[in-house]
Amino acid sequence: MSRRITTSCWAGSRRAAALDILDFGCGPGRDLLYSQSLGHRPVGLDGSPAFCDMVRANTGCPVLQQSFLSLDLPHAAFDGIFANASMFHVPSQELPRVLRALHGALRAGGILFMSNPRGNSEGWSGQRYGHFVEFDAWEAYLQHAGFDIVEHYYRPPRRVPKQPWLAIVGRKRA
Repeated sequence: MSRRITTSCWAGSRRAAALDILDFGCGPGRDLLYSQSLGHRPVGLDGSPAFCDMVRANTGCPVLQQSFLSLDLPHAAFDGIFANASMFHVPSQELPRVLRALHGALRAGGILFMSNPRGNSEGWSGQRYGHFVEFDAWEAYLQHAGFDIVEHYYRPPRRVPKQPWLAIVGRKRA
């Protein structure tokens, strides 16, 4: 998790102390450990049983083993959701429902951070599904789900305008 991501996402939160953060698509738990080192209370979510076992063994953080398409999230349980390189695996027809589920899991004014490869395509590449979206489409999805865009930027910044990654910080509307 980069310093910019941490500063941008969580600096404007209601609480200056520890935050409850859901790492959506946590994989083996690298970013959970980083959030934990900052004093936050991270919870992982991943669909892979192997990754969930790794998270439990290596971080001590709670982890929810759930498919992105079958979410069962607690209501208003998180100050922020960190979705790094995960939302682009959600098919376009399911994205509104998934974003509403994430919205419901956030507390009032909660932050959703997403960083995904950008583009204008969707489909399978081997065993992985990819839905590549440009900013205008993400903005429409997020606004429809009840989020206001706080900031967006492209990563890495040195490669304008050919940056492969789009990062978006959204805030839950009341």
